[in-house]
Amino acid sequence: MNHVRLKGLIAAVLTPISPTSGDLDLSVIPAYAEYLLQAGVTGFYCCGSTGEGVSLTTNERKQVVEAWVKATAGRATLIVQVGHNASRDAADLASHAQSVGADAVSATCPSYFKIDSVSGLIECMAEIAEAAPNLPFYYYHIPSLTGSRLSMPEFLSAAGPRIPNLVGMKYTSPELFEFMDCLNVEGGKFEVVWGVDEMLLGALAMGATAAIGSTYNVAAPLYNSLIQAFERQELVVARSHQMQSIEFIRVLKRYPFFAALKHVVSKQGFQLGKCRTPNGNLTVEQTATLDRQWSELSL
Repeated sequence: MNHVRLKGLIAAVLTPISPTSGDLDLSVIPAYAEYLLQAGVTGFYCCGSTGEGVSLTTNERKQVVEAWVKATAGRATLIVQVGHNASRDAADLASHAQSVGADAVSATCPSYFKIDSVSGLIECMAEIAEAAPNLPFYYYHIPSLTGSRLSMPEFLSAAGPRIPNLVGMKYTSPELFEFMDCLNVEGGKFEVVWGVDEMLLGALAMGATAAIGSTYNVAAPLYNSLIQAFERQELVVARSHQMQSIEFIRVLKRYPFFAALKHVVSKQGFQLGKCRTPNGNLTVEQTATLDRQWSELSL
């Protein structure tokens, strides 16, 4: 298994969906990928929460992955989120990701029937990871959506022998103390990639070297400036950049979040379209208000 540790900003990419038919619009992805590469991201996280992966059919998810593999052409790391309530579908998606040339796979745990033990989580993730044995595997910890609030340091400590290709996790929860605890499991053996954009500066202080996030779609240069200021130990500047992030995320959260994010990204000249239910979409009035509020931000 070839594996290079992640570094920098990985954009959790949106899935283009036609506003008229509601079908995938994969033709948008090449221009979208170029926009993000020019903005300074180092990788792409496909079919995650931001990409509405759980709202797509298994076949649609495969189509999206194939489009991203083609668009990125090895120029940046492509991680495919394969989590599914049906573990066999998740394993099928992992196998597909490996077969078409993705760089890594990641998975949430099932969220309908809750996993209530670390051993149960390990067995579930092992079934998925072993379907793509040649790719690095990242568990996706997002308890606000999955409802699973198990100890992540305990999971990492126990999962290694059972999941040989486990390299770490995407940690999307605000508990910085647990995040740091995970970073120190077995002397730093595992990558723990930060996933809460509003708290990137705190995660950097705890030892983060990579982050996966929704808002890197619209403000990667701002976040890269934050990282650079932190590395220069210019903390006042870094805090100012983080505050800008907090302010524009606050604006986006006044609306159906992913629809608002799609709209703002689409202002770059390519249309990402609608969101799938149960995610909401913007009304005409909301679109106008968002445009006004976004224009007032200093990004």
